[in-house]
Amino acid sequence: MRQRRGKDSAIGSSDGLDSGGGSLGKGRPFPPRSPRKVFLFCLAFRIVNSLLIQTRFHPDEHWQGPEVAHRLVFGYGQLTWEWEKGLRGYLHPMIFAALYKVLAVTGLDTPWFMINAPKLLQSVFCAVGDLYLYKLSYVIFGGRIAEWALFSELTNWFMFFCFPRTFSNSFETVLTLAGLYYWPCLRDPQRTDPSLSRRWGLVLAAISCAIRPTSAIIWLYVGLLELYLCRDRLKFIFLEALPIGVLILGLSTLLDRLVYGSWILAPVNFLKFNFLSSGADMFGTHKWHWYFSQGFTAMLLTFIPFTVVGISISRQWCLAGLMAWILALYSVIGHKEFRFVLPVLPIALMFSGVSLAAISSPHASDTRQSEPSKENKKRKSRMRLAVAFLLVTNVPMALYCSLFHQRGSEDVMNFLSVEAANNRVKSILLLMPCHSTPYYSILHRDIPMRSMDCSPSEDRTVPDESDRFMMDPLGFASELAKNWSKPSHIVLFDWEERQLKGFLSSHSFREIRRFFHAHFKVDRHLQASIAVYASKS
Repeated sequence: MRQRRGKDSAIGSSDGLDSGGGSLGKGRPFPPRSPRKVFLFCLAFRIVNSLLIQTRFHPDEHWQGPEVAHRLVFGYGQLTWEWEKGLRGYLHPMIFAALYKVLAVTGLDTPWFMINAPKLLQSVFCAVGDLYLYKLSYVIFGGRIAEWALFSELTNWFMFFCFPRTFSNSFETVLTLAGLYYWPCLRDPQRTDPSLSRRWGLVLAAISCAIRPTSAIIWLYVGLLELYLCRDRLKFIFLEALPIGVLILGLSTLLDRLVYGSWILAPVNFLKFNFLSSGADMFGTHKWHWYFSQGFTAMLLTFIPFTVVGISISRQWCLAGLMAWILALYSVIGHKEFRFVLPVLPIALMFSGVSLAAISSPHASDTRQSEPSKENKKRKSRMRLAVAFLLVTNVPMALYCSLFHQRGSEDVMNFLSVEAANNRVKSILLLMPCHSTPYYSILHRDIPMRSMDCSPSEDRTVPDESDRFMMDPLGFASELAKNWSKPSHIVLFDWEERQLKGFLSSHSFREIRRFFHAHFKVDRHLQASIAVYASKS
């Protein structure tokens, strides 16, 4: 078969952006940073980042990872309806299960470690992702752009806010960055063995798909691109892609068989429910253009003009096409969330690095051994202005969303975990929408705990328990109290609290703590605070 891959055919060719990372093709090569130093710097940054995150973003960061792992290791906890229907695989929760096992064996399963250990572990994965963003940027664009790409990733508000959370999407993002780095059509084929590099990329792609079946959207694009450019297509398909894919997905299925107790094809069930039956639409839908008009633009925020200019300067249309491909396909799905497109946010920020490197690089006329020219001073001024603009528009938002917005959900369960460890909590009733707080993975005490159920019904016109409570809090609580074993503590948002004051008083509950939650309305009502009531008896 005819050789198709060449120096100019790989999308890693720099189109004037010097592969050594010089001044955008001019000047001396920019030497690479030590990968070890880059990783250690990113690790230190992400550890601080993870500890600064004190807020809630989405229930899945607790309920689809640490909560499942806690049940596996400690034998108690609650699984959501997805696990009962076999829509989720156990590969991702097993990562946290291994962490919890270490904590249990060493006796470190104290409230502080149960709260922070999963975040600290995720910070290690984030640092790996940051390192591979730097390495990927370096092999495509060069060292100067790689450093600015890393700067963009570390200062982008959404990456700071979301990446260190224990989402499967965060781990998918790490695997995507590492896999793209090893993908031959993104690299200079003269510098690497395409076959060996591609096998590493395929392993990471298969793991990513096993954890998040929708990750196949990413790998379908780059897989077809590699198939078009590679020398031996039959070898790529039958001796590399199929064996590696079958092996990884087979091992993942075997793991699910061991935990579920029966053969479950979780990726198939996941895709059938979310795509073929549009089951995800019951959690809310958005207009087709939401990612372009609101979602992805909010994630990029003030990096948008830098990304657009970076794409124009670099002319890396295949890499930009990957972003457009993912955003377009996810736009077809009715249910949309920010975190679904997290894996392509670093790619957009990589293009921002191209723009920032262009601003910071001197022109050929400015490289003489003379006094700094007027143009050189203007360039430095523009650089300082660009950096200041990005920091001022991203850092405050990152800190506010990480430290303040919706923090009550975390604070209240952290408080109850300490109280339970001191035997001051016997049972808990959460009178709030389902999955509003973390659960046993934070509480870490095998005591009765009751929350609203929002499992989907076959008849979608029938409201679930959580909806019925929100429609009539007093009526629901009064009906519940007829047959309850009275809890020692009740937790509720201030909006529901106002309607249940009389109910709480009549059942001898008194307020013992209150936690700030949010300044702004997120869902139906402004949930400004969370109150904890304890039985007077």
